[in-house]
Amino acid sequence: MNKKLLISIFVVSSLFLGTSLFSEDNLTKPTQKVQELIEKNKLEIVDYKYVKKAIAKGTKDSASAVLVDARPDGKYKKGTIPSSINIPDTDYDKYKIQLNDTAKNKEIIVFCGGWACGKSPKVAGMLKKDGFTNVKLYQAGEPEWIKKSYKEVDLIVAKAIQENNSGLLVDARPYKMYLKETIPGAISIPDTNIDKLLGRFPFNKKEKIVVFCGGFKCAKSHKVANKLVAKGYKNVSVFAGGMPVWIEAGLGTTKSIAKKEETKISKKEFSANGVKIGSDEGSVDGEWFYKLYKDGKVPANIQIVDVTAPEEFAKGHLVGAINIEAEKLSAKDLYEKLPKDKSIVFNCTAGGRSLDAWNRLKQAKYDVSEVFYFDANIDCKGSDCKVKVNEPIE
Repeated sequence: MNKKLLISIFVVSSLFLGTSLFSEDNLTKPTQKVQELIEKNKLEIVDYKYVKKAIAKGTKDSASAVLVDARPDGKYKKGTIPSSINIPDTDYDKYKIQLNDTAKNKEIIVFCGGWACGKSPKVAGMLKKDGFTNVKLYQAGEPEWIKKSYKEVDLIVAKAIQENNSGLLVDARPYKMYLKETIPGAISIPDTNIDKLLGRFPFNKKEKIVVFCGGFKCAKSHKVANKLVAKGYKNVSVFAGGMPVWIEAGLGTTKSIAKKEETKISKKEFSANGVKIGSDEGSVDGEWFYKLYKDGKVPANIQIVDVTAPEEFAKGHLVGAINIEAEKLSAKDLYEKLPKDKSIVFNCTAGGRSLDAWNRLKQAKYDVSEVFYFDANIDCKGSDCKVKVNEPIE
């Protein structure tokens, strides 16, 4: 059997099985662009096992290394590797103060949105320029981590789940503390009794579960989360801020009377121009927009703007998109390049750069009422695009 025939069989088999030879999910090494950044900054890549060992019990106090998430703040809050701090590549100077008291020889592991994400090597390079001597990359990053373990989420996620009853909240503290005060709707699964109480968890292993305890220094929630992952649960998170952050935010507990509810302003479903607004601030409703795109029915009053680099755009992009490399532009220059008579939908490869672009315009006080970002993983070869819409916070 000749080589060409073998390759043909492999390609056809992949298509038959519903897999992609080129998708982000199948990447096991950096893209050429990312590799160039890695070589330029002389960075060492570490793997999942190395990072799992480094975070120890999952708290910042127990971790032997400082983990740095280089993605935008919005992505970080939705889910990150436990114990991580956030230093987005686009706001490095603002966020790096978190390392002011960190020894220059302390091990730092930087990650972002996977093998094709250039944010982590950029931040790693900046850290080295600032004198940190032991900087490494976990380039497989957040996509690999969440497939193999649990993630840490922010208060906004725990609050959304509690308000919408969209997942199971688990209090890992001792039962007496649970009875004294907890988050309304949470069940009690103390870390010391988890084996005895496993039957209280959902039969569906894909159910969303968020575990919390006594704050950032409490390892009980991480212990329960690790046990759930070991038992095959696929969507486990830790709300590391726990009860202290919940109470500090003035949110209702089983003990306290919640502060007066703020007057709820009904959220508009559609923009003035007819764009369906997503749950996350600034986003377009991903499923709605993707269905329009897939059916070839994106209205003429919506302009897709691909914010990736020109060489990435040239390799493939969504049909009808124009290319504006947002990372290299100021908010003013970016805004001036956008069509003014249309609604704008930013996209990139994993949602991070498009969120960055939207954030930059908002922070600069530009009118973003008809500017949105499409939170999705997009892998295009020419006009053939594989699109996976990311879940909103809710």
